[in-house]
Amino acid sequence: MPVEEEAPPVPAKVKPIIVIRKKVSGHGGHHGGAWKVAYADFVTAMMALFIVLWLTSADEKVKEAVSAYFNNPTGPGKLTGLAAAGLGHAIEIPKDDMVKLRDKIQQALAQTPNFKSLEDHVEITITADGLRIELLETEAGMFFESGKAVPTETGADLLARLAAELGKMPNTMLIEGHTDAKPFASENGYSNWELSTDRANSARKLMEAHGLRPEQVNQVRGYADRELRHPEDPTKASNRRISVIVQYLPPKPEDTAKESVGENAKGEAAKGESPKKEQPKNAPKK
Repeated sequence: MPVEEEAPPVPAKVKPIIVIRKKVSGHGGHHGGAWKVAYADFVTAMMALFIVLWLTSADEKVKEAVSAYFNNPTGPGKLTGLAAAGLGHAIEIPKDDMVKLRDKIQQALAQTPNFKSLEDHVEITITADGLRIELLETEAGMFFESGKAVPTETGADLLARLAAELGKMPNTMLIEGHTDAKPFASENGYSNWELSTDRANSARKLMEAHGLRPEQVNQVRGYADRELRHPEDPTKASNRRISVIVQYLPPKPEDTAKESVGENAKGEAAKGESPKKEQPKNAPKK
């Protein structure tokens, strides 16, 4: 009986070697920049929070200064500003208590007949230029006759009471006249420029006749419609107004000298040195 030969074993399949190569990109490339925006928003919110907390704890003088800036940001301050709104000294010069002066003027004007009907048309604010008193017109002409530089009875009475109080003060004044943007119809070339200037000068004459000293008035200005109170509504009646600006008192020479000496002493102290006294040139040597 023939013997069957065994089949040779089937060799095992050789598995191929697979090499995986990972491409390493720049670190953090998949994060994007969204976190930067979120962080910037967080820092801005924190800054706003600290400003609010600082303002709530600040004294009245600081609050008045901040309020003055936002009421008149273009006025000349201690370092920057334009001369369009006045030539007064900055709010940082604490030589005159404008808050008390404002209250005193408000009490004096309250004695004007029918002042309740005028109250909304008289605005007194503390600005970087000084105490700004504005008489805001109505469509019918509350303080000046329409289209004229002639004060009404109400306007004359109010300006006279104002002059009686301001004439007691050592401060100097600026008087400004403003109109709205409506063209002034005139055949002889009379325009808003002349009207605003004439009204300011008419207010000056009336106030000087009722207590304001002539040397108190530094300037009389007419702005026509170039300094609108409501730029979004150029024809609004309250754009027509008279502004009386009570300027801050300049610093006295002795005050300036004291401040200079104090600053020098602080500078020497910061250097760790005491101010040296000068000896006479002919002093005997020890």
